[in-house]
Amino acid sequence: MPRILGVDIPKDKRIEASLPYLYGIGPFQARKILVEANIDFDRRAKDLTEEEINKITTIIQHNYVIEGDLRREVGQNVKRLMDIGAYRGLRHRKGLPVHGQRTKTNSRTRKGRKPSVGGRKK
Repeated sequence: MPRILGVDIPKDKRIEASLPYLYGIGPFQARKILVEANIDFDRRAKDLTEEEINKITTIIQHNYVIEGDLRREVGQNVKRLMDIGAYRGLRHRKGLPVHGQRTKTNSRTRKGRKPSVGGRKK
């Protein structure tokens, strides 16, 4: 399994599909990196030479924020919103949807399971 910046990428997949396993790199960025590194999209990750892996690694290190640094940056942005009391920060704090979705019926992922209501006595 090839390792790029401390992350094992799947060896049997095409390199174009393997690079998005790095947090912060999507399909578009993966294609851009491969064009810059002059590597064919259809090559399998296990077929890459050490030199090509090093080329990909240097391109990613110089041009992209990924993995731990990106997670830390996103976490700090959310924490900043909560600290200044912005509306989005309050929604994060309460565990509700942040981007204006309806909450009367949907948003079970953010809110959790419905609270069960006990049986009524007559």
